[in-house]
Amino acid sequence: MTEPHREITSWLTDMDGVLVHEGHAIPGAPEFVRALRDAERPFLILTNNSIFTARDLRARLASSGIDVPEESIWTSALATAQFLADQNPGGSAYAIGEAGLTTALYEAGYTLTESDPDYVVLGETRTYSFEAITKAVRLIKGGSRFICTNPDTTGPSVEGPLPATGAVAAMITAATQRDPYFVGKPNPMMFRSALNRIDAHSEHTAMVGDRMDTDVVAGIEAGLYTYLVLTGSTKIEDVDTYPFRPSEVKDSVADLVDLV
Repeated sequence: MTEPHREITSWLTDMDGVLVHEGHAIPGAPEFVRALRDAERPFLILTNNSIFTARDLRARLASSGIDVPEESIWTSALATAQFLADQNPGGSAYAIGEAGLTTALYEAGYTLTESDPDYVVLGETRTYSFEAITKAVRLIKGGSRFICTNPDTTGPSVEGPLPATGAVAAMITAATQRDPYFVGKPNPMMFRSALNRIDAHSEHTAMVGDRMDTDVVAGIEAGLYTYLVLTGSTKIEDVDTYPFRPSEVKDSVADLVDLV
């Protein structure tokens, strides 16, 4: 389950299930990030979560014992804002989401408005309102283009799964007959924007993830060397059920410290 090893000089890694689990650092994660920083390797920590800003996530990681600079965190909200700024600089958007999304759009030069926006941008929030969804439906039917930060249909909570961006997007699609463009994983677009951010080449970059259906497949499609770690969603017995393979499977990120 390995391919000829490349020279890896840059790293992308997922966050939940790779570095942290339920607010606690996964063993080896602080050492892995410290090794990246000590070796001055370009790296980014990726997450489909669009609720929080990079500053918020830096604080959350720090509380678990993982010290990472704010500029080394790349969220689906940041990737979405970058995508829109590249597509239509200085545009306008009606955004459904939290500070992670609205801040990213604002800093990308976007105007947030409910009046004839270029885009309706749907992100994750714990308080989806019927009023906001209705507004989104009417704007999309009126000609605004439909963008989503990520396709995740559920998110975790202490009480159990919560409906997430993908589930709400499906409801809006049913009402408008318009499919959104999803920027976050498994769209390799998010990885391409991450590579551009750290000025890295796919041939010499590794992706570390815990999910075959997002991290690994997007990494493969972006041309990266892929490591699957078994501390999150995908178990070793699940790997053979997919028609593609990671470059290597490791028990955890702790097994990668010496490879940095």
